[in-house]
Amino acid sequence: MLNTRNLRVTLITLGLVGIIVFFASSSNTFGNSIQKIKPAAQYELENVKNTIAGLKQNIDPPVPETQDVGLEDIVKPIPEDLASKEGLPKAEQVPSSDNDIVKPKKQPVSKTPESSKSTAKKVDKKKKPAKANDPNCKDVEYVIMIDAGSTGSRVHVYEFNTCTQPPKLINEVFEMLKPGLSSFDTDTVGAAKSLDPLLKTALEKIPADKHSCTPIAVKATAGLRLLGETKSNAILAEVRRHLEQDFPFAVVADDGVAIMDGRDEGVYAWITANFLLGNIGNEEKAPTAAVFDLGGGSTQVVFEPQNGESLPEGEQKYKFTFGEDEFTLYQFSHLGYGLMQGRNKINSLVLKSKLDDLTLTKYTRSTAKEAKANTEITNPCIPPGAIAKDVIVEISEDEVYVVNMKGPKDATLGTTPGTQCRAFAEQVLNKDAKCETKPCSFNGVHQPSLTRGFARSSDMYVFSYFYDRTQPIGFPQSFTVEELRDLSRVVCNGDSQWNDVFLGDHVKELQKEPQWCLDLSFITAMLHTGYDIPLDRELKTAQTIDGNELGWCLGAALPLLDKTNSKWTCRVDNISL
Repeated sequence: MLNTRNLRVTLITLGLVGIIVFFASSSNTFGNSIQKIKPAAQYELENVKNTIAGLKQNIDPPVPETQDVGLEDIVKPIPEDLASKEGLPKAEQVPSSDNDIVKPKKQPVSKTPESSKSTAKKVDKKKKPAKANDPNCKDVEYVIMIDAGSTGSRVHVYEFNTCTQPPKLINEVFEMLKPGLSSFDTDTVGAAKSLDPLLKTALEKIPADKHSCTPIAVKATAGLRLLGETKSNAILAEVRRHLEQDFPFAVVADDGVAIMDGRDEGVYAWITANFLLGNIGNEEKAPTAAVFDLGGGSTQVVFEPQNGESLPEGEQKYKFTFGEDEFTLYQFSHLGYGLMQGRNKINSLVLKSKLDDLTLTKYTRSTAKEAKANTEITNPCIPPGAIAKDVIVEISEDEVYVVNMKGPKDATLGTTPGTQCRAFAEQVLNKDAKCETKPCSFNGVHQPSLTRGFARSSDMYVFSYFYDRTQPIGFPQSFTVEELRDLSRVVCNGDSQWNDVFLGDHVKELQKEPQWCLDLSFITAMLHTGYDIPLDRELKTAQTIDGNELGWCLGAALPLLDKTNSKWTCRVDNISL
């Protein structure tokens, strides 16, 4: 019995010891597991913090206080991290030489503005259908529009599908030539015959059986307007005679061959842009774009005031109907403020400040064309080291000078490159002129505020010379006024800095035109100081939309498709060519 009892005690004791050992061992295991989990959790948290900090640094890298991030970061190829942010060429795209140029990727112009995509998509679904009573309609009509501009003449041959309302533009043929009609002065026959190559293009592109029922119009703009009424009327009369007697097209009566009213020029340009963008001619009205057209002799601004902004009665107010919609537009054509006239205004200021110290030959407008300069003056609107030769400066029709203009050796103390030129550009805008109805743009002209009276979400399109002075040197098709100002500063710096900013072919473009600095200074001053567009406002530029040229011509051609238009009828006589 004793041995049995001892055996039981021994077994119980061993069992208790085993239990104690088991729990002690388990406690250590759980403790070790907890210790292993804690550091891992802390490590991942630190990783998240570091990742967020790293992302912030990558997205918004710090810029040294002494460094300006300006045009160089827009035009010149930049490192990949910034390129991904700005949508610009990457660093590896920098050409090794002028023969290895990487051209900027062409930026297509979207038919639907970014700012109104949702609205435009909604409208597109509700476009008016083709004529329901003739589903197999294949009606095609043509219109010829000749733009007799200040620097050259252009022909636009439009082909329309007239089965839909509004008509659908199928194709456009566009050609241009120089010089413009105004350059012929009193040679009326020469002026009229200068259009023959353009008219030949129209004859070839339009089927012969359509010639007699194709309306043709010739619209002259500011260049001919500035020539004077007597000379311009004589040229236009000869142009009409030449068309009616020597070509088979239906010449539009009355204002079909005439100097176009500046009001119409701007409104037609507005119609063209908004028609091509799909903003007008639909069942449901959509937000419309503002347009700024810069020609050689004049510039136009047209927009539909928004945000409840009302227009006073007067020459700036333009009401019309397109399709089934009525529009009330602000429009104004600033005669004498086209790019070529702006050049002359600025160069005149520079020359007048030096006339007392110079001995110059005085010419008339006609005799100055063949003259050569024998005097050189310094012009702050010419880049350092550049020379503009045989610049014609017209003070008046009978007081014209021909001079060479060179850039300054360096910037005047206390000024930055282009500052003096910008001052001249702002001066010619005549912002201090008396303005009866405020707010005003420039030269005493009323204009609703583009900040308060036009939605920031709506597009602003600038074209013609606005396009011609930005795109050949690689500037984006969408930019702010501030970026345009930075561009003008860099161009005015001269070629010592151009190679650090522009690609090789862009530098060559700048070198071909010494007055590029002046042009950009004038354009920037007009948009910001003249029209009072904020520096951070986005602008868009284009030469074409969907392959069709911007400008007033398409807008002027559309009304001629109306067969009830009393200004033209099909010809019944035969013209032998």
